[in-house]
Amino acid sequence: MLRSPWLWLLPAALLVVGSLGANHAGGGGPYLETAVFSLVAAGAVLLAVRLPRAALVLAGLAVGGYFAAGLSNGPMFLAVPLTLLVAAPRSRPSTLVPAAVVALLLALTGLVVRAAAHDVPARETFWECVGLAALCAGAAVGGWWLVDRSRMRAERAGRAASDERLRMAQDLHDGVGHGLAVIAMQAGVALHVLERDPVAARRSLEAIRDTSRESLDALRAELAHMSGDPAPRRVAPGLSELAPLLDRVRAGGLAVQLDGEAGVVPERIGQAAYVVVQESLTNVLRHARASRATVALASTGGELAVTVTDDGVGHAPAGQDGGMGIAGMRSRVEALGGTFEAGPGAAGFRVRVHLPLDDDR
Repeated sequence: MLRSPWLWLLPAALLVVGSLGANHAGGGGPYLETAVFSLVAAGAVLLAVRLPRAALVLAGLAVGGYFAAGLSNGPMFLAVPLTLLVAAPRSRPSTLVPAAVVALLLALTGLVVRAAAHDVPARETFWECVGLAALCAGAAVGGWWLVDRSRMRAERAGRAASDERLRMAQDLHDGVGHGLAVIAMQAGVALHVLERDPVAARRSLEAIRDTSRESLDALRAELAHMSGDPAPRRVAPGLSELAPLLDRVRAGGLAVQLDGEAGVVPERIGQAAYVVVQESLTNVLRHARASRATVALASTGGELAVTVTDDGVGHAPAGQDGGMGIAGMRSRVEALGGTFEAGPGAAGFRVRVHLPLDDDR
């Protein structure tokens, strides 16, 4: 808003009209000199939009000349502060302060000359100088504060947009990515047994159909949200949906054993634990070349412990930690105040998570 030159037309016009009115009320001062100095000052205000430092010096010259000519007090006191208010958002303090000091010194010199040449009391001139300096300082601070406020607002908006994009990417990765991994595994099973076991091939094809529907539903829900659909977001699955998840993975040919129980946990903790199990098993399907995996749950000491192990190759795939998989799980867990570990286990790969059950974040 402050960057539009049209915004400052009215203050500039009032500067000219007010100065003419002040000198008229003071006994009909020299209108030509008043008009010249006030027009130059008004032009400096508008020029500050494009040339901040030059405009400040010009405003200082106009104000200093105005007062040195013995003209009446009035809106011309605001010319330098107003120019500084326009200029501050457009220049760094280190580059603008020298020009502002020069402008203020020129204006103060005009006041001192008027006091000496036109018998203005020294006490009155002193307070006029103090007031003008205070106005200039306030205008500069106000202008730079507005810049900082606008920048912080833009940064907050940028961070919010970035966080939302990351969240959507994680949701798509967790939901659709998992479904595609299961589908790929089921397709491999179907191709392997197609001729010698049509019944098993049929089960795999049915699993592919069901998983595809679920993945498409998740994808549609996320795309609808991205397009601005006001409908409520799809509720993220929690530990109550863990059994269907394990069944889908088992149908893909991986033997999965569930040990322990989580009990009653806060909703966000359960959702995070579900994501950890889902993503860990997806990685097993995609990368581990494993035949068996174990999911262990335990609630002790105010924490939920989730451990996923497999009997596969025992290392993360290249680049995995920098992607949406392990890095995504880590960010979700740490955002809730939990701890995340991933690395080779006694046999295969292990993911271990501890989540606080108080969920006070």
